[in-house]
Amino acid sequence: MREVDNRSIFEKSQPGKRATVLPKADFEYQNLDSLIPQKYQRAEKVKFPELSEIEIVRHFSNLACKNMGIDTNFYPLGSCTMKYNPRINEKAAAMSEFTATHPYQPFETVQGMLGWMYELQEMFSEIAGLDACTLAPAAGAHGEITG
Repeated sequence: MREVDNRSIFEKSQPGKRATVLPKADFEYQNLDSLIPQKYQRAEKVKFPELSEIEIVRHFSNLACKNMGIDTNFYPLGSCTMKYNPRINEKAAAMSEFTATHPYQPFETVQGMLGWMYELQEMFSEIAGLDACTLAPAAGAHGEITG
């Protein structure tokens, strides 16, 4: 069994290590003071961790293994994020027809989406035996109070 390294990324840091070396810039550097007023600049340099690329990948892969996920654990009952979302739902929700829609885009460009949402809420109303329902609350307390 693999031993798990529970140190923070800053504890793993070693001075001088780099994940990548950037090429020399093809533009002239400007003084930071000419771009950002002194009062908005940090007093001290940011202390970024210094690790190799493989150390960074291993660190974040190790963290990912600690996450609760639909592929590794059973989700208990609860609201918001603590529910089972089948992969097919995640795939559908990621479709560009959903993700590329903007709340302020013209009504004539979203008629298909609005029609689909209307039909869905009509189905939910029929299934639940209600006169009407809403698709507005996402989850959690505002979903529960709406219900």
